[in-house]
Amino acid sequence: MKGPVIASASTRAHLQESVARTVLLAASALVIVAMAAVVLYLASEGSRLFFSDHISPLTFLGRLTFDPENRAPGALVFIVGSLSVTIFAIVVGGPFGVAVGIFLSQLAPQRLAALMKPTIEILVGIPSVVYGWLGLTLLAPFTRAHFGSQTGFGLLTAGIVLSIMILPTVISLSEDALRSVHASLKEGSMALGATRWQTIFHVLLPAARSGLTVALILGIARAIGEALAVQMVIGNSAVLPKGLLSPTSTLTTEIVTDMGSAQAGSVMQHALFSMAFLLLLIAMLLIVGVRAALRRPS
Repeated sequence: MKGPVIASASTRAHLQESVARTVLLAASALVIVAMAAVVLYLASEGSRLFFSDHISPLTFLGRLTFDPENRAPGALVFIVGSLSVTIFAIVVGGPFGVAVGIFLSQLAPQRLAALMKPTIEILVGIPSVVYGWLGLTLLAPFTRAHFGSQTGFGLLTAGIVLSIMILPTVISLSEDALRSVHASLKEGSMALGATRWQTIFHVLLPAARSGLTVALILGIARAIGEALAVQMVIGNSAVLPKGLLSPTSTLTTEIVTDMGSAQAGSVMQHALFSMAFLLLLIAMLLIVGVRAALRRPS
């Protein structure tokens, strides 16, 4: 009796494994097909500006004015705006996020760390419109009252909002990267007479360099792809920013603002699709950067 029972159990296990493998392969294939469809669609629609409307890619990327009605769509203002607000956000929020990650993983008492970590993770789930509304009702009036800004909208306000928005991502990944460093490195450094701070700066941070790089890159990806919160506080003016208080616009905010009113097949619609495809390429480059950082030895 044992032989048939074992054979039946083995057959059932093989069947379950085959079903699970088929389901997982189907799910993976569906994701690949969906991503390929998105890329091909954006590439097809985004290239119409160059092939159907006969506008040079260099002209599109290098022109300051955005005037699709007169066949003069230029994306340089929005590219500069996106880069400016993203750089501000990562310069301000990046080091602060890494510092909090160091505190949680190396310095904070266990009870405090256990309390702060879920709180920080909850911040990830807050909708973008909430951050934008807080920036609109709190930061913009503060900037207008204390920094001499006429409206309170501009790079400074948008950069602060984005800095706060990327903090949960940078903090969580930084903490995980530091906790993944083998305990023997810390113990060996302390045994040789190094102080806690010397161990953190000269041993743990270099050992977690790849993970920290990934945290910053994903923070950049979070910032450059944000649309709604930035649109509410950046001023939405298609002009080059002349300072932190200057209003400007970004690729995402311009797409959100004009896509609904763009006529099908118009130069405006093709230009907006080209901006969307440019954002997709930037996202792909950031993903490549993450993979390169993970492969690099610490």
